Amino acid sequence: MSGSNASSQISCRCGQVELRATGAPIITSRCFCDSCRTAGRTLEHLPGASAVLTPDGGTDFVLMRKNDVECVRGNELLAEYRLTPASATRRIVATCCNSYMFLDFTPGHWVSVVRILLPPSTRPSIEVYMMLGDLPEGEVPAGDVPRAKRFPFRFMRKLLFSWAGMRFSRPKIEFVTRRLDP
Repeated sequence: MSGSNASSQISCRCGQVELRATGAPIITSRCFCDSCRTAGRTLEHLPGASAVLTPDGGTDFVLMRKNDVECVRGNELLAEYRLTPASATRRIVATCCNSYMFLDFTPGHWVSVVRILLPPSTRPSIEVYMMLGDLPEGEVPAGDVPRAKRFPFRFMRKLLFSWAGMRFSRPKIEFVTRRLDP
């Protein structure tokens, strides 16, 4: 997925849902925000679900432009989970096997694909740990990855440039129409 013409298939664990991601990732991050950790703990407890959180409590994402991600099979099995009904962030789950597929920040121009679902041959390395300011005092994840208490400048710059490349459009992910109530 490193090149601009790259394409990758993203499947749920049982293979009934398949997404296609084209184009280069915007950035790859591990998020430690309160909402990602709370949602991760909830989604991990769905029947048959696999781990969402990394051993250090983060969630690994590959950020992609919304217009670069499409559902090619199983959209009727996708459902959204929101921490609160008014939340602008929805987590999309394949209900066939309760695989967490991606995060859709609805007002944004990107989706955050769950990194572990990408085939190992196309799975980019983590570029930044972010939202470390939400971790409890003294809790520090290991590793030599650049870190930020909130959203690092590099992360925001990459989001802005990718949005400019889309002529500041904000596509909607319309192939998810069901709600999940864990």
